[in-house]
Amino acid sequence: MVAELATRPQNIETLQNAGVMSLLRPLLLDVVPTIQQTAALALGRLANYNDDLAEAVVKGDILPQLVYSLAEQNRFYKKAAAFVLRAVGKHSPQLAQAIVDCGALDTLVICLEDFDPGVKEAAAWALGYIARHNAELSQAVVDAGAVPLLVLCIQEPEIALKRIAASTLSDTAKHSPELAQTVVDAGAVAHLAQMILNPDAKLKHQVLSALSQIAKHSVDLAEMVVEAEIFPVVLTCLKDKDEYVKKNACTLIREIAKHTPELSQLVVNAGGVAAVIDCIGSCKGNTRLPGIMMLGYVAAHSENLAMAVIISKAVPQLSVCLSEEPEDHIKAAAAWALGQIGRHTPEHARAVAVTNTLPVLLSLYMSTESSEDLQVKSKKAIKNILQKCTYLPALEPFLYDAPPNILKHVVGQFSKVLPHDSKARRLFVTSGGLKKVQEIKAEPGSLLQDYINSINNCYPEEIVSKLFPELLVCALRKFMRTI
Repeated sequence: MVAELATRPQNIETLQNAGVMSLLRPLLLDVVPTIQQTAALALGRLANYNDDLAEAVVKGDILPQLVYSLAEQNRFYKKAAAFVLRAVGKHSPQLAQAIVDCGALDTLVICLEDFDPGVKEAAAWALGYIARHNAELSQAVVDAGAVPLLVLCIQEPEIALKRIAASTLSDTAKHSPELAQTVVDAGAVAHLAQMILNPDAKLKHQVLSALSQIAKHSVDLAEMVVEAEIFPVVLTCLKDKDEYVKKNACTLIREIAKHTPELSQLVVNAGGVAAVIDCIGSCKGNTRLPGIMMLGYVAAHSENLAMAVIISKAVPQLSVCLSEEPEDHIKAAAAWALGQIGRHTPEHARAVAVTNTLPVLLSLYMSTESSEDLQVKSKKAIKNILQKCTYLPALEPFLYDAPPNILKHVVGQFSKVLPHDSKARRLFVTSGGLKKVQEIKAEPGSLLQDYINSINNCYPEEIVSKLFPELLVCALRKFMRTI
């Protein structure tokens, strides 16, 4: 009855106040096996609810009793006891450490060799909840000899066991290159790669996560994942119906592409950039995030890779994300990626500028509602693009709207382009751009003033004087001082 009541959150406080913990503890040693199992199940459900109840399990000296019985009892009790350990360990590193301190890891690892797949699954789940917290706890799981047995578990026919084993390998590998290398050395990568096309979405989700957690740490580890021939099969996951599969596939490609230009080129050659762009277009929200970042990483490596991203029509898609996504962190990622694409050459900058992205970036930078990170990334992207942009129609609106710290870069670009482009000089006068430049108040001797002078020197003095009588007055005063 207690186990049944513990399934409903509204009953937990009443059960806790009734002191059921102390009542359940002696039942773990009852002579009737079903009473032992049900008592363990009730403790697990209570501990699973919150960290206070989990801590009560630890303080009640229940863990040593569970660990002792785990090695001795039948498969039903083993599953229930492993569930309690998992329920306690999930809440915090301190509670997970308490499980390690009572010697549970060795017993859980033995359970990974049990004949019953349910016992293996329960043990793998508990080990994963311990390993996920930090590198020290993950190392303890490794030292207990869990990794080779987890690799065997992912080769078992039961889908549920495969899922949990892959998840635990992912939680083990994520903390450091050394831990990831341990997983690789156990032969996990080849078996994980073979399951990328498994029809079970939850399994694919865990498999892609595990490969991502391995690949993220170093070039060598990323290359080992690539050598398992995950391309082009992983690209099919980008069209999966399951949002988590899409997201984790994008994450895996991102973690590979970020390391070197060579790995990015491999992704491009496999059709990865175009596939990720299609994926971004087919989903919303956080599912888009790793794909957006992947495009930024590829473009950051070199001019050629950035051009490959442009040719694949990434810029319009990133502009859509920048405009329509409600979350600031996704907009910030899109701004960063656009900055990485546009920062290489005038051709790259123009490809971004013609999509009318610069005004959007400026409004995000100047908006008081934008997060600090979004403002910083928008500003950086604007500067990256402006410093290479020679497409003047995209720059001219900035003469009217940009704050001084951005305006300086805009005027600087005009001062570079106008001396060498007669058509642009004429358009700059007729559009009112030259008049606007004269209205800019710059500190004498400043870089901005030098840029303005460079622009004015592109035109005959009498034209500037006729257009702007106040400049004529200044010129006369200067002339009078010379005589």
